[in-house]
This record gives sequence, C-alpha cells and structure tokens, in this order.
Amino acid sequence: MAFVLIPQSLAYAELAGLPPYYGLYAAMLPPIAAAFFASSRHLQTGPVAMTSLLTFGALVPLAAVEGGEFIALAALLALVVGAARIAVGALRVGWIAYLMSQPVLAGFTAAAAILITASQLPTALGVTAPAGSLLGRAWWALTHVAAWDVAAVVLAAVTVVLVMFGRRIHPVFPGVLVAVGIGLVYSVVAGYAGPVVGPVPSGLPPFTVELPWERLPTLLLPGIVIALVGFGEAAAISRTFAAEDRFPWNPDREFVSQGVANVAAALSSAFPVGGSFSRSSINRLAGGRTRWSGAVAGVVVLAFLPAAGVLAPLPRAVLGAIVIAAVVKLIQPLPMVRMLRTSVLQGGIAWATFGLTLALAPRIDRAVLIGIVLALLVHAWRELSILVEARYADGALTLTPKGVLFFASAPGLDQALLKQLAAHPEATSLIIDLQHLGRIDYTGAMALKAFMASARHAGLTAEFTGTPPHSKRIMGRVFGTDL
Repeated sequence: MAFVLIPQSLAYAELAGLPPYYGLYAAMLPPIAAAFFASSRHLQTGPVAMTSLLTFGALVPLAAVEGGEFIALAALLALVVGAARIAVGALRVGWIAYLMSQPVLAGFTAAAAILITASQLPTALGVTAPAGSLLGRAWWALTHVAAWDVAAVVLAAVTVVLVMFGRRIHPVFPGVLVAVGIGLVYSVVAGYAGPVVGPVPSGLPPFTVELPWERLPTLLLPGIVIALVGFGEAAAISRTFAAEDRFPWNPDREFVSQGVANVAAALSSAFPVGGSFSRSSINRLAGGRTRWSGAVAGVVVLAFLPAAGVLAPLPRAVLGAIVIAAVVKLIQPLPMVRMLRTSVLQGGIAWATFGLTLALAPRIDRAVLIGIVLALLVHAWRELSILVEARYADGALTLTPKGVLFFASAPGLDQALLKQLAAHPEATSLIIDLQHLGRIDYTGAMALKAFMASARHAGLTAEFTGTPPHSKRIMGRVFGTDL
C-alpha cells in the first residue's frame, strides 16, 4: 500500500498547489491517526484527488501557489476540515453528508474530474501555459503542439497506460510504482531537462501550531464544504465494502477518524486528506483485513522519509499523468443524460451543478453549495404540491389527496379541495381518503378539521378514511371523538 501511496501523495500535493514532497507529510501521520478510530476495515486515508482540488480552489485566491503562506493556509484548512468532521461524528449527525443528492454528486464529480484533468495537462505535456483559468490553460496546452516536450509526453503516456491498464495484468499490479520507477530511471540515465520534483527534505515535517489564525474566518466555509463533500468518497467506499464483506460500519465513527486524520495533517504541516477509493480497493485485494493496514502504510512512509531524496529527479510529467489516470474515468456524462430523461428536474440539477462547477472554478466549493440549495428548493417545491384525485358517484364525492400534508402545503390542499367541491355542486356526501398522504403534521390536521367543518356547514355529510398509521396519533388529538 505504501508503494502506491508514496507516488500518489506527491501527485496530489502538486494538484493541491503545494510542493510535491508535502504529499509525504499527508501520507505519514494521517493514516496512522485514522486507524485508531476507523470503522471500515479497508478504508485508506491520505491525499486524494477531489479533496486536493477543493483545497487548491479554496486557497489559490488567498496566496501564491507553493509559497510559504499557501502552505501554512493549507495546514490551517486541514485543521478546519478535521474539527468539522470530528464535530459531525461526535454529535452523531453523520446524515448531514447525504445533503449532496445523487444529481448534485453526479454533476459535481464529472465536472471536478474535468477540472482535475485540465489542471494536469500542461504538466503532462511538458509545457508552461500562460496564467489563466484551469480550462484556459489546458486548452492552450492542447493547441500549442509545437511546445510539447516529447520526453514528457512519452513518460505521461506510459504512466497513464500502466495505471489504467496495469490491473488487467493482475488486480494488485502496482502501475503507479512501476511508472515512477521508469520515470526515475529515465530522468537519471537520459538527463531529463524538464520540471522535476526537486530537492526533498529527508527529515520529519515541521510540527507547529503557529498557523495564520487571522485568516481562519475566510477558511471556515470552504473547510466545512470540504469536510462534507470530501467525506462522500470515504462513505461510498466504506458502505460498499461493508455490504460485500458483511461487517458493520458506523458513519459517525468514520467522520471522527477522518477528522482526527486531518488534525494530524494540520499539525504536521500537511493539507486536507480523505479516503481513497483506488488505494482502499488495492488494500482489500492485497489482503488487508483490519483498519491497522492503513497505519502500517503510514509507518512505512515515515520510515521512507530519510531516503525520500531519491525522488528528486522524478519528472513532474509522471505526477501529472498519475492524477489524470486516477480521475479521467470519473468523467461520465451518460448517467446525467439518463437522469435528465428520467426526471427533468433532477437531471436539470445535475447539469446545473456540472456547469456551475466548471464556471466557478477554482472556487468549486461554491458550486457544491448552490447545487445543494437547488436540490433542496426542488424538494421543497415538490413537498408543497398536493395532488387531489376526485371520484363522483351517486351523490358521493371521494377526494384522495397525495403528497405530504404539513404547514406549508396545507393552504394548497384547502384550495384543491374547495375546487373539487365547486366542480361537483350536486354532491350530498364527502369522503376524504387519506391513505396516500405520506405525513400529516398538526397544522395539516387542523386544516383538514376546518375543511370538514365547512363541508358539514354547507349541508354535506363529511367523513375521512384511510388515516396512515403514523398519523393516527396527531389526528386523534386534533379530531378527538370525531376520529
């Protein structure tokens, strides 16, 4: 696991905007700390692509990339992420992570994968693109073929092939490690002239709490977004493996473990971390059986630090290709197309989140928030809608409302019932069938009582039937003997 974690950590640190060797710091203590609290037996904690991109987006407006202030802000952001996750787990409100509906998640993931790929294209092609947006720099790199570095392109292509197709040779084939080995050998033997990792300190990371605390308010919102959005991958991994292996999994406990890992990252001058799907899968296939396998990987990284200088000549084109190979498979527009065909509203949310993520880059955390708000608004709009079906026979009018009857939808139900009464003035009796109402709160029950009273005052015999079992208590208290 460590042999996969080490090169990936270098690549994801660069994606986050930090010097590559800071990835080693994020791969050292965080997985060790997480192991003490983890619920999943297979989840591997450390640098991951999505969280790294979110980190870059949150910090790039605040400081120069790879600068000292940027590095310090990354550690402070990790502390915010860690505190938020620990709070969610300790308060047992892990359900909050599911505020990201499937449409929001699908749109955001596809767009984020495009942005991650775009951010690494100049590096993989060995070009220095002019300043601008991630997509603009990627387009410049793709269209200026004459500027491509042939050696960088070949190394990147070999890396992508090894990472993406190496598992066809064997499920635990270390494609990342092999690619790094090839890159190092080529760089040393052929004297690669392109950008390389550069000097790597051989000692322990600087442990400090001297962080830019005055910038804390600006990091609270992006930190909370990263805490929730970044947990989605860890939750998906843990749920999947727990179901397949038939062992229990506790999301609140996992929130705490991921939170403690980020606190450890902050104290060791690293950046926000999360759960890796690819490394967790490899860990499971390689024979990992307990949560301590992650800790072992972290210890190996720690032991590797004195020899980390061997990574100095590694071409950065290899790191860029590692990132691209890890995320390109997440660019999946077809599920969003099918979603749009199934539900225009839900598909619209997915595509809106997709477009907003691309448009607002690098501040993609804002796109997530807007997507969540859109999903909640659509849900609220649907909850406000009460459909009333009417059947009339021999003077008896039967009305069947469908939906959720609560304080916000009660006025709509009253109007719908009055409309049906006006459409059947010859009716002499009224029956309201409640069996298709999902929920009835106090205001909804009072609205029903008032309507029944009005119908009786108008000379109709009125009654209701089919009260849902979960609503009988509130209906009994409101109607009393009339129930």
